[in-house]
Amino acid sequence: MSIPQAPSPPHRNHILAALPQADYDRLAPHLEQIELPLGRILYPADGLINYAYFPTHAMISLVSQQPDGATVEVGLTGFEGMTAISLVLGVDRSPHQCIVQINDGGIRARADVIMEEFKRGGALHDLLLRYAQSLLQQVSQIAACNRLHSVEERLARWLLMSHDRCICDELPLTHEFISQMLGVRRAGVTTAALALQAEGFIHYTRGRITIKDRPGLEDFACACYPILKAEFDRLPAGTQNAGGGLDDRHIDECAPTH
Repeated sequence: MSIPQAPSPPHRNHILAALPQADYDRLAPHLEQIELPLGRILYPADGLINYAYFPTHAMISLVSQQPDGATVEVGLTGFEGMTAISLVLGVDRSPHQCIVQINDGGIRARADVIMEEFKRGGALHDLLLRYAQSLLQQVSQIAACNRLHSVEERLARWLLMSHDRCICDELPLTHEFISQMLGVRRAGVTTAALALQAEGFIHYTRGRITIKDRPGLEDFACACYPILKAEFDRLPAGTQNAGGGLDDRHIDECAPTH
């Protein structure tokens, strides 16, 4: 499937950045830049989708909720994608709760606007179908990971996936939030985090996890991470810089001070 590439305004979201100018210009009047604070629920499970969100600096978790109240993350979306991908499959309700995992900005557009452009069969159509395939692979791989691998390996995989999208070495993540995403008790996350910290891979303090040794963390993580990373890297990068998706200015802003 061929995805047209052409200059467009310098959005950090890869889908918007990959749109040819004419396609972007049709959407531009309908795009709204918004803040996405930590913990905001964009859609409840089975909730009606009124807006599609294109994260720029934020990261969104797709969370499965069980009848007993237990939760587990089954996927995530950052600057590489769009929330509400079920729209392209003809479903206007979210199968999962979508919650802001790492706060910061994003861009949104009404769902009907996105669907009108999608039905043109142009660049956005191709980009969203490609992203839908990638997200389906992510969800299935995470399901296997949650069943087969240890909490320590899963935590390493999850931190690496978050790091890929956040770019910053310092991630604002509490043990309580991680426990909800991994579907394990908070004590289990604490034990796993201490194990990773003892190996020198991370440093955890006051609700923040700092990646200290990414190559070591990659070696420690389960085999699911390279599969997920390879699929992430195959997604169109639009007009963004290769290798991380955000421009150097944002990387400098995010880098922790020492």
